[in-house]
Amino acid sequence: MVAWCQPNAGVGNRGRHAEIDVTVRDSSGEILSVPANVKLYVNGTPCDEGLTSNGRISFAPDDAGKFTVVVEAAGYKPGQNDVKIPEPDKVQVEIILQRETSSSSAPGAAENWILAPKAKAALDKGMQALRDDKLVEAEKALDQSMKLAPNNPHVLYVQGVLELKKHEWTKAQSVLEKAAQMEPNSARALAALGMALCNQKKYAEAIPPLERSLGLDPSGGWETHWSLAESYYHSQRFDEALKVSQQAEAESNGRVPQVDLLVARALTAVGRYEDSANVLREIVKNHSDGPEAVTARRFLERLTTDEKIRRP
Repeated sequence: MVAWCQPNAGVGNRGRHAEIDVTVRDSSGEILSVPANVKLYVNGTPCDEGLTSNGRISFAPDDAGKFTVVVEAAGYKPGQNDVKIPEPDKVQVEIILQRETSSSSAPGAAENWILAPKAKAALDKGMQALRDDKLVEAEKALDQSMKLAPNNPHVLYVQGVLELKKHEWTKAQSVLEKAAQMEPNSARALAALGMALCNQKKYAEAIPPLERSLGLDPSGGWETHWSLAESYYHSQRFDEALKVSQQAEAESNGRVPQVDLLVARALTAVGRYEDSANVLREIVKNHSDGPEAVTARRFLERLTTDEKIRRP
């Protein structure tokens, strides 16, 4: 199963294509003191995602186009900005967030996110190590952050992400449940919790947090849609599994064969055998060297043997 897909913000293609440097400030003009979740869209399609460090984050998208930067932070209203990049270039985007005054906000939510300098420095270090896939370094930094701020929901969330990366599903569930309790409207905490449950095959339990996450943020990414579709499938809710797995396939741009396999399984479950076979053939064609191609070939053979599809 897919455990967690970390964003590649600021890593990889820098210098080859466009570079978008994002700075997030509060209404006073000061750098935002709490971590913010930043999503990048290109021509309306989710492109990348990451967490700010000291109010800043950089993205290096592969393509030029019309970009939308969406920023969310606990205790603040969401903000966004649009920028057109017709050719490879470096651009600066600044977004100012206004404090959330709605009575629907969880009491004390903003205060829970405030970190002392040492705890924030440790958290920032751990987040950067996670982005770089340096799990040992991330664990050391996050251990320090947890000791300094054990009841901070953002620290708990990032700790949960680390446990997901380590495939420690039970530990991830435990810490993410605490994060979701403290921030019940955090789409990313609910999504991560649902993934932890899905990876433990607790499919019925995974569905509510995943549904709520996507209700709060419909563009929550292919991983969230994939986990919900997987949970629907194993709960024999095949029509829903097909719809959501196809959403995951669209969001992943057909680059994730696990998603395509789930689409094929859901199509078979609703009796669309030829459509399923077409998806399986594409997996074999596009991912011939991967284990998913082996599974796809066996799947095709079984459909043929059972006379669900015509022989080629």
